[in-house]
Amino acid sequence: MEAVRVASVDPDLDQQNRALGAATPQELIEWASERYGDKLIASTSFGATSAVMLHLVHEVAPRTPIVCIDTGYLFAETYQFAEDLIKRLELDVRFYSAQMSPARQEALHGKLWEQGEEGVKRYLQINKVEPMQRAIRELDAEGWMAGLRSEQTEHRASLRRIDRQDGRVKIHPILHWTTEQMTSYIERYDLPYHPMFEQGYRSIGDHHSTIPTTAGMDPRDGRILGKTRECGLHLPLTEEQNQSLKSSGL
Repeated sequence: MEAVRVASVDPDLDQQNRALGAATPQELIEWASERYGDKLIASTSFGATSAVMLHLVHEVAPRTPIVCIDTGYLFAETYQFAEDLIKRLELDVRFYSAQMSPARQEALHGKLWEQGEEGVKRYLQINKVEPMQRAIRELDAEGWMAGLRSEQTEHRASLRRIDRQDGRVKIHPILHWTTEQMTSYIERYDLPYHPMFEQGYRSIGDHHSTIPTTAGMDPRDGRILGKTRECGLHLPLTEEQNQSLKSSGL
């Protein structure tokens, strides 16, 4: 079972959460845009319902850079879905990848995701955590918006709409939206689901570790990369990861 993070005391964030507790996603994005300006970013995985958060950003803060971590192992349909949404919503998407190509990683170290929990941790560190941290540094981000929802994982249920991760403010505009609210928004604005959604892929990551789920299963059960349902991007860095980011790594 994932450990539930206990929020540290942060008077400023506590005050902001109280003030914006009833804010709509649009109002929260507008607040973040006004507060952080060109130091605000958003992130996306171009997953099953990513069009919702991307449309909200497009409507309220269209100049916001959007970071997508490309592991090199995404489904072909994900790349195509991304291109379609980028064109439709005129998004400013910045793709970041590991400093070592997937082919070189496999040649030197094998398929890390098949090498137990330590291999999975290394895989996530190289292909997701480090590229995201590099994006944050290069874009000089002070605020980071993400489309996490509290019903997705135990960790996400512990988050606040305005939180802090590794020294930066993290904004979760749709944190408390239900699946029904997501569906309603998609239908209202005629937004597309990921093309594999209808095949049962309701939570979509890398092709080597994503499987379809049935209606009675939790969508995150389709993510089979290690024991955790988190990809690593939205968890605070451990001391080990901090040290790894300071070293040459692979």
